[in-house]
Amino acid sequence: MATQTIQLQLSGMSCAGCAKSIEKALSGVHGVTAVNVNFANEVAAVEGDKLNSEQLVKAVKNAGYDGSVIDHQQPEDDGRQRAQQVQFYKFIAAAILSLPLLYTMVGHFSWTQGIYVPEWLMNPWVQMALATPVQFIIGWQFYKGSYTALRGGAANMDVLVALGTSAAYFYSVYLAASVGEQAAHQGLYFETSAVLITLILLGKWFEARAKGRSSAAIKQLLNLQPKQAVRERQNGETETVDVAKLEVGDIIHIKPGQQIPADSTVVSGSSAVDESMLTGESVPVDKAEGDELTGATLNKNGFLKAKVSKLGRDSALAQIVKVVEQAQNSKAPIQRLADRVSAIFVPVVLLIAVATFLVWAFWLDAGNYGQALEAFVAVLVIACPCALGLATPTSIMAGSGRAAQMGVLFKQSDVLEIAHTVTAVVLDKTGTITEGKPKLTDLEIDLKGVDGITEAQLKQAVKATEQQSEHPLAQAVVDGIEDDALEQLSDFNAHEGRGVSAQIIINEQAHTLRIGNIRLMREHDIESDAWSKRKDELEQQGKTAMLISLNSQAIGIIAVADTVRDNAKSAISKLQQRGLKVVMLTGDNQRTADAIAQQVGIEHVFAEVLPEHKADKVKELQQQGERVAMVGDGINDAPALATAEVGIAMGTGTDVALETADIALMRADLNSIHDALFVSEKTVRNIRQNLFWAFAYNTLGIPVAAAGLLAPWLAGGAMALSSVSVVLNALRLQRLPIKRRD
Repeated sequence: MATQTIQLQLSGMSCAGCAKSIEKALSGVHGVTAVNVNFANEVAAVEGDKLNSEQLVKAVKNAGYDGSVIDHQQPEDDGRQRAQQVQFYKFIAAAILSLPLLYTMVGHFSWTQGIYVPEWLMNPWVQMALATPVQFIIGWQFYKGSYTALRGGAANMDVLVALGTSAAYFYSVYLAASVGEQAAHQGLYFETSAVLITLILLGKWFEARAKGRSSAAIKQLLNLQPKQAVRERQNGETETVDVAKLEVGDIIHIKPGQQIPADSTVVSGSSAVDESMLTGESVPVDKAEGDELTGATLNKNGFLKAKVSKLGRDSALAQIVKVVEQAQNSKAPIQRLADRVSAIFVPVVLLIAVATFLVWAFWLDAGNYGQALEAFVAVLVIACPCALGLATPTSIMAGSGRAAQMGVLFKQSDVLEIAHTVTAVVLDKTGTITEGKPKLTDLEIDLKGVDGITEAQLKQAVKATEQQSEHPLAQAVVDGIEDDALEQLSDFNAHEGRGVSAQIIINEQAHTLRIGNIRLMREHDIESDAWSKRKDELEQQGKTAMLISLNSQAIGIIAVADTVRDNAKSAISKLQQRGLKVVMLTGDNQRTADAIAQQVGIEHVFAEVLPEHKADKVKELQQQGERVAMVGDGINDAPALATAEVGIAMGTGTDVALETADIALMRADLNSIHDALFVSEKTVRNIRQNLFWAFAYNTLGIPVAAAGLLAPWLAGGAMALSSVSVVLNALRLQRLPIKRRD
């Protein structure tokens, strides 16, 4: 039975602990086999059989959070934007109420004794009136989050914040009730709870804004989709319709400067199309009749008529977005370590905080419950593991998003984590190092001793003859000769395994033209020794050489080859400069393989390898201790791609390539392999930086707070700053340079 995946957009999470609670709730839904909740982008990816989206949303709501099914065809709604605005308004309200309390706190410092503080502001009941709305109205989200977490058998950041601020607030209420108006001069803690909530709200607002930017790459792709299209009616007239109303088979008109509304095939016209949003390549691609167009790319300078071929979730753009989101929502192995730490972190912190209070209250400063309370609150707040929960997913989101802009699609985050560790890159020759289809490379003619025929006329005759053949090499000759084909041709014959022949009329004279191998020439007693040396030279270069004879005289040679891709040599050199062992794998004979390898600078060659044995060659390298990245076309290389540590599919396809490989390269450029390894390396380094600082922050912050050296409001500011700094560090990945093509 086919497994399906449903993605839910979540809201109401405060830390990685909330993500664990939602995972637990969704796992209990019938049919669910796997759940992954990404705290950074607030998305749940649910896998299973016969999933019911309504039941999944209900499970999320029963767990105390909000959720909705993501529509991959539409740009994200403004739900997150509204949530950010609400958070901002809460912060403003809390700041207005907290500033007077902060002012009274400043008045307690010895170096601020000259600052005037109104007596009415020192009244404990006035302070309570200011702090209460902050604590129970603006800060209600922390109580709600605490209840939800504890009901689910977990403790999260909300528990720490609610517990810490409530302790400060209710202790202050106790002092105000027991001591009266003198309590403010002895030391109340209303400002501690209010300022703490205000700073945390500010940090969460900053965090929400930064997290929104981490998925900018996907939003940019989705927002590129045009909203309308010009459709041709059956009577030839046109109408403007919403893209959503298009159907497969519709004919659409695309003017210069317009975006292409949907995946389609050109039926008339020619133009250059900017596909940089899809492949990252800035050079426009020429399009003519029969060529494929991708929705959301930009038509530059010609009018096109095209037939719609794919729509909705089948479109190239939708598949790309799906793959990038799949990578962003999956968990890297390094993230699982952080999750395990977070799961036990909050209970441990609660124990440390209680121990801190008891040590201060009954030993270090016996009877000074105010000092003990400050240390207790500071420990609770400084230990919030938000930065730990954000460290990995934000880097994965930013890194995979930037890679997509480069035309590199990582299917899973674990591939993004391990790709840079490969030590050997195996390149399939055909379609990877080479273009994948033969081209005319040489056409040499010597008409010495032939009267009344020009070289141009003979080229026309060669083209006309090869046009009659169905052989792939014949098509390469036809495409490579720019002259028009000769019109007068008869008696065409295809000689299996040897070549072709035909009768041609030039200047009213009949001639027999033959194009083929040495066997064809010998069968007709045509002397070709004069061309033998040149033939050997061409074949040494990995080309297929064919002789040309007119009547009974050999007059030329023609060579066809699967040509090496532009930049292949420089791209392979870059891989070798990274210290990688580059290996070429091909089914071609050893001589052809060596010729191609010499052109591009590859020393290690596996030739004459059948498709079913390519995986064995990958295993052979692995047995030698290599970590292998296999690069192929995603179809006949599938076993080898699956065997390698990292499978990379070359080309512009988004169907088979995305299904087969771990990484799909959206442009047929070997430089993209380097880009993939480069992004992997930078992303993993960024994750390690984030995790180091997140662990270091909590490890160093807790003892400082327990020692009484950190005021609670400073702890709140530091906690908020740590989360924001982790996200901002991850966002640096969005500025990774796209390497200049040599």
